[in-house]
Amino acid sequence: MTLDLKQVPETPGIYKFFAENKIIYIGKAINLKKRVSSYFGSSLKDRKTNQIKLLTDRIETFSTKTEAEALLLEQSLIKENLPRFNILLRDDKTYPYIHYSMNDRFPSISMRRSKHSVSKDYFGPFISAQAVKSTIKDLQKIYQIRNCSNSTFRNRSRPCIEHQMRRCSAPCVHHISELDYCADIVSSQDYLSSTGKKSRNLMLSQMQKLADTHDFEKAQELKQRIASLDILQQEQAFTSNHSSIDFFACVEKHGRTGACILSARDGKIRGTKTYFFKENLLENLDALIQILVFSYYQNSFSLPEKMIFTAKPQNLNLISDAINLKFDQSISMSCSTPPGTKQLAKLAIFNANQVIENKIGKSDKYDHAMQNLAKYLGLNKTSLLIEGYDVSHHAGKYAVASAVQFSNNGPNKNAYKLYNIDPLYAGNDIGSIEHVLGRRVKKVSQYPLPDVILIDGGKAQLNAALRIFNSINSSQLMILSIVKGAKRVRATETILSKQGILEIPLNSPGFTLLQQIRDESHRFAISSNRKKKNKSVQYSSLDKITGLGPKRKRELLKNFKSLKGIRSATLHEICMVPGISIKLGAEIKKTFRQQ
Repeated sequence: MTLDLKQVPETPGIYKFFAENKIIYIGKAINLKKRVSSYFGSSLKDRKTNQIKLLTDRIETFSTKTEAEALLLEQSLIKENLPRFNILLRDDKTYPYIHYSMNDRFPSISMRRSKHSVSKDYFGPFISAQAVKSTIKDLQKIYQIRNCSNSTFRNRSRPCIEHQMRRCSAPCVHHISELDYCADIVSSQDYLSSTGKKSRNLMLSQMQKLADTHDFEKAQELKQRIASLDILQQEQAFTSNHSSIDFFACVEKHGRTGACILSARDGKIRGTKTYFFKENLLENLDALIQILVFSYYQNSFSLPEKMIFTAKPQNLNLISDAINLKFDQSISMSCSTPPGTKQLAKLAIFNANQVIENKIGKSDKYDHAMQNLAKYLGLNKTSLLIEGYDVSHHAGKYAVASAVQFSNNGPNKNAYKLYNIDPLYAGNDIGSIEHVLGRRVKKVSQYPLPDVILIDGGKAQLNAALRIFNSINSSQLMILSIVKGAKRVRATETILSKQGILEIPLNSPGFTLLQQIRDESHRFAISSNRKKKNKSVQYSSLDKITGLGPKRKRELLKNFKSLKGIRSATLHEICMVPGISIKLGAEIKKTFRQQ
């Protein structure tokens, strides 16, 4: 495509990229000429930008007075055109509200969806329908408001099951006066529009009056309502000076992005809304947050007093200016958590992480980690096979070596191997590594070498491994060692290769994968060493006892679980084991006393 940059103005505005007369991308800029020209420069571009560049055959621009105006126009056009290369969110079109049918003599309560529900009959919006249903259920428990349709209400001749469950005062059959019922409606609305203190104080006053007039039955009902309200407020409330806050959490994990919006109104959590994206969008955090904000807030009625962002965008002022321009309302925005809301911020982050974990499988996680590692190792491969080795012994005895194997699908436990170390090398980590890897080399024809071999150890262990593999044609094999940091702190570990220290970011998926392989090989070696030791100790101690054969040994260990258990058992308890006579039991006790 030929682009005449002279025709592009140096003003704020939006730009549209077309391919075959269809919009494929919409963006905004504070300087249109500078931003559009950046797509066609010689500098290295990411995959998406390169695709846009290759496909585009026409560009249109539209100037605005400010960048905030450009942002609003961008978001509006994205929703209208749904370009394939823009971040697209599923638009719910409507939000759930709690609705009171105030035109009825005995109003009902129900969930309604509306995009512009700003009348006094509506309360909300709520993030999720589940949050609405839960709140309605709570209100019914406390205030006993009907939720039936008008046709059902008009045709009732006796109370329904909702009344029996104490969730409706049965106005359909006149179990409550219109005045008292309307008072409950007002109280429930007060609860939704405030912290509920006014409603609680009113019920306390009514309870006292009923008690004074000796109407103890109704006073007891109000007491139960107050108790239910207190429990509900305790469950929902959080400590904050801000009554209306929305938390925006964005996280990246396994090359995917999770986002969560947690909404709190009037000291109560209204619910959470989560999004999942198949790529890492935190590289352009501002664009992600902008589309989250303007997709979520459909109207001014849903705006909070404060927005908290757990990930820090570069330009919060732009979002603030655009919100002010669109809704004529100023909102406090911050990346720091106000006092009393730390747990809510953590909850939002947790849900953002959880949506990623819920959407991807184990193989996806390992596949991403393997690709990330391959990049830092300079390997032109999308899949890797890695073997991890570790040695374990107890004061030079019971020495074993472990070999674990990982692929893009995770650990291949069927390929795990355990090597018994020759006593000649026991206690000598360098000699043990050479011995084990030498045995591994002899099996190359049967078990082909992996792409990477990882040794738990330092430079000496690495050099030992290099000596073994230099003896065969293994030029394609990469040998690494992982060195424990100061005081074995994971964040100070180092990866070594033949060329020296390997520069891999400590928080990268590839580095984490190498740590996991090392940990797994260590676990496998340690557990095998302990089994070998325990078996030796168990049977060497019991072997000293005349008349105690393999079957009786197994029975003893089965009953007492360990040598310690046998040692602490009484003679009577030992003799209760099948096949153990009093004479043999006495011999067992004598043997253990002498140890």
